[in-house]
Formats: sequence, structure tokens, C-alpha cells
Amino acid sequence: MLGIFSKCTLPKKAGSHTIRQLSSVNFDIQHKHPQARRQVGLPRARYGGRNAVTMLPGGGIGPELMSYVKEVFLHGGVPVDFETIQIDPQSDNNDDLQYAIMSIRRNGVCIKGNIETRSLDTAIISRNVAIRNELDLFVNVINVQSYNNIPSRHKNVNCIVIRQNTEGEYAMLEHESVEGVVESMKVITKENSTRLARYAFELAKNNGRSKVTAVHKANIMKLSDGLFLETCKKMSLNYPDIKFEHMIIDNCCMQLVSNPHQFDVMVMPNLYGSIVSNVICGLVGGAGLISGRNYGDHYAVFEPGTRNTGSSIAGTNTANPVAMLSASADMLEHLGHKVHCDMIRTAISKTLNEDMVHTADLNGTAKSTDVVHNVIKHVKSIAGRI
Repeated sequence: MLGIFSKCTLPKKAGSHTIRQLSSVNFDIQHKHPQARRQVGLPRARYGGRNAVTMLPGGGIGPELMSYVKEVFLHGGVPVDFETIQIDPQSDNNDDLQYAIMSIRRNGVCIKGNIETRSLDTAIISRNVAIRNELDLFVNVINVQSYNNIPSRHKNVNCIVIRQNTEGEYAMLEHESVEGVVESMKVITKENSTRLARYAFELAKNNGRSKVTAVHKANIMKLSDGLFLETCKKMSLNYPDIKFEHMIIDNCCMQLVSNPHQFDVMVMPNLYGSIVSNVICGLVGGAGLISGRNYGDHYAVFEPGTRNTGSSIAGTNTANPVAMLSASADMLEHLGHKVHCDMIRTAISKTLNEDMVHTADLNGTAKSTDVVHNVIKHVKSIAGRI
């Protein structure tokens, strides 16, 4: 069974990009209520001390970023074997998707790029959403933290965004009631809101975080967001040592841009999480820096935090590889390979903060391969001392 409550030992308000690990806590905490959905997990694929991991390169810059991950892992002697699966974005069937999901169920862990769905057939659903729904990856976690020498709107940002991952506007329930009128259903359930709220407060408690802010639009969507907000309020009563606040999504975006330091742990429904995570990643340097984690009861999927495809820069050797490399380090931490995880995180930090090897999105001149080769240089140096 997979523990899913991440324990971030990151300092509350760090002045630098401190590298610390994440760990897990009790699975049973999530399941105090018998109606909580449980996934039936397959045995984990682990052979001779090595982990098998599903790799889904996706579209755009995904394939090249995955090649960088493999290169870094090779030079670092990381005990991971990748099962790479390509999903055809033009396909009019879901065969590739089902094979990918079975692979994740077999291996338990996946690293992925953003997967395009170009088919116009309404029966072909978003591959990214389908993976999260099929594996019940109910929570997305992004730990946003500033790097010292990265040009950004704000310094010393350090907060955690917790996003509901399987319902809300992403329920993909749409229909045309009459010609020219389309209705889209937003689904909010008490069960999943409770799971998410408990996750947020447990994470805050286990990481010395002092405040949880629920983001909503309950002033307009009184039933759906009202249910989410009320659930968070009730959950907060179980954690008297953690301050609880709530904020309307539009005000939240303004507050993030003007004063992001007021936030600590933020919890929100699906669509708001997509908006907030992109805004706050932009505040600390952009889409190429921050990684994201998707957790369920039995499975974990790691990817860049903003889930961008980057098709316009694919093949130009200009994409920032840091977010994907950071996602790979998160994955190693999850698998228990702490030494290799710390090695890659330290190499990334040295590359950005000390060597100042920055790609164009960070106002630098380095190519993608320049960043990767510099990371590998530090990985080799650290590995040689182990």
C-alpha cells in the first residue's frame, strides 16, 4: 500500500532554495470514512533492488525532456528502469491509453510529460484527465519555492498548492441541450472534498506549516463551492493549532501577484488549482522550474507543475529541463532512493544558483543541453564521493 500524505520538511520561509526530502504518513488517516474510494493495486514491479517506472513522454517538448532524465539517471547510476510508452495524440481509440494505465498499475509509479489529445471525436477523452481519474489520483501537490539567483517578481516565496485532481470542471460531463446551447457540469462531492481537506491539514501539520487557505467561489456557486468550503471549515476544527482562512479565487489571484508571502498551504478545487499553480509558478520564474506530484491510494505520477506541452519550442534546444528533472527527483524520493534524489536536487541547485546556467525563459543564454550537461557534471562529482 502506498502512503500518500507528503511530509515536506521545507522551512516555513526559506531565504534560499533549500533541498529537503518528502516522506509519507499513515494510509489509514485518509480512510476514516468507509465510503472513501479505494483502488485495487497490483504488486509493484521491483527487480534486484531496481524499480520499474512507467515513462510517458507525451507531446511537444516531452520526448526531449525525458531523454535528459534518462541521461542524468545513467550518469548518476540511478537504480530505475523505464518502461516507455508513446500515446498517439491523433488516435481515434483509447488502446494506447489503456496500455499506459495498465503499465502504471503494474509499476505503481509514472513520470510523464503533457499528453496531447488532438482527436475531434467526442468519445476520445483527454488522456491526462483519464489517467488521473482511472487511477484515482485525487490530489495534485506543487511545492513552489524561490531560487536565489533566478530573476522573478518576488523573492523568498515558499508555499504549497494542493489541488483536487479528479472532479470539478474536469468531470468532462458536457452536452448540447438544444442547438447552440452547451451545458457543462461541475461536480463537487463531499467524499472527495473531505479527502482533499484532510490531506491539506495533515500535510500542514506534518511540515510545521501554520496556515491553510481554502480557495473557492462560494459567493456565486453556492451549492458546489459552498459544499467544498463547508467541508474545509469542518475539517479545520480537527486541527486547532493550524490557522484556517478562505479566499475567493479572483481575490486570491490578485493577492498572489501582490503579496504571495501571506500564503502557506493552499487547498482548492480542480480548475482553480490549474489557475493558481500557473500564476504562482510564473511569480518564481516560470513553467520550466517547478515540478508537480499526483497521488492516490496506490499510485503516484510525477510531471512538471504547470503541465505545459511546449509544442512551439519543441526541437529547438531551448526548453528549460529543470521542472522535469525536479519531477524525476521527486519520483526517486517517493521510491525511497534518497541518496540519488538528493544528488540530483543538489546538482540542479548548483547549476541554477552557483553556476548561473539559465535558459532563455530565465533571461539566460544557455541551451537545454547546457543545463543538462552542467547537472551531469555535478552528479558525477557527487557520485564520485559517495
